[in-house]
Amino acid sequence: QVQLVESGGGLVQAGGSLRLSCAASGSIFSINAMGWYRQAPGKRREFVATITSGGSTNYADSVKGRFTISRDNAYILYLQMNNLKPEDTAVYYCGGRTTQTLLWDYWGQGTQVTVSS
Repeated sequence: QVQLVESGGGLVQAGGSLRLSCAASGSIFSINAMGWYRQAPGKRREFVATITSGGSTNYADSVKGRFTISRDNAYILYLQMNNLKPEDTAVYYCGGRTTQTLLWDYWGQGTQVTVSS
């Protein structure tokens, strides 16, 4: 009963910036954390960043100092991506953690980020 839709992906040169957005709708009260994961061609989906309902954030070591996760009062999730590298190229997915089970049960369709050298 939660829908997540990502946007903001695109093609950017190395060193450039992008800002991803994730619009959440439906039973928003059923989630207590949101985050970003990514999947590169031929690789498994990996953790990028998360933010809890209390505002605590976590980042993968590979993006610390470059990416910033945030959430507004309307439950729109953002990922500000600076100093992008070719290895950041992937499909980026927005996820939601279920309040009742603490499992990551909600996912968007993903948005493509391509970083050229």
